[in-house]
Amino acid sequence: MKTFVIGISGVTNGGKTTLAKNLQKHLPNCMLEALNMDEMMSTISCWMENPSTDSGSTEEIPILIIEGFLLFNYKPLDTLWNRSYFLTIPYEECKRRRSKRVYKPPDASGYFDGHVWPMYLKHRQEMENITRNIVYLDGTKSEEELFTQVYEDLLQELAKQKCLQVTT
Repeated sequence: MKTFVIGISGVTNGGKTTLAKNLQKHLPNCMLEALNMDEMMSTISCWMENPSTDSGSTEEIPILIIEGFLLFNYKPLDTLWNRSYFLTIPYEECKRRRSKRVYKPPDASGYFDGHVWPMYLKHRQEMENITRNIVYLDGTKSEEELFTQVYEDLLQELAKQKCLQVTT
C-alpha cells in the first residue's frame, strides 16, 4: 500500500512542530517523524516498506508527516513528498520568538543575527532553486488558522488521490 508523505519545513520557531502534531491528532492512519537525517531516512524507509500506525485501519492509506527545517534541501527525500509545506515568518517575529525559547546551551550573543537568520536565508534560497511544488504558509497566522488551512488542503489532496474518504 502506497504511503502519503507530507513534509513540513520552514524557519526556526515558525510553528513546524506545532502544526505537525496538530495534523497527527486529526489525520487517520498517521505517523509523525522528526529530524536526525540519517536516522530519519532509515526510519522512513522501514516505515514505508511496512507502515504501522496506532489506528489499525486497513481501509485508508498510511500517512507519514515528516517535520524538520532542512527537509526540502535534502536530496534523498526529494521523491517522497506528496505534499510539501514551508512556514515563513518575518525577521523580527522570528527573532522575538527565538529569544523567548530556552536553548541548551543558550544562544551566544549575536548568534541569531550572525548565524541563524543568514543560514535560514541561504537554505531557503537553495530550496527555492529546486523546482518543487511547495505550499508557503504564513507562520504569523494563529495555530488554528494554520491547522485549518493545511488540514483542508490535505483533505482535498487525499480525496483527489483517493487516499481518504472525505465525509462532511
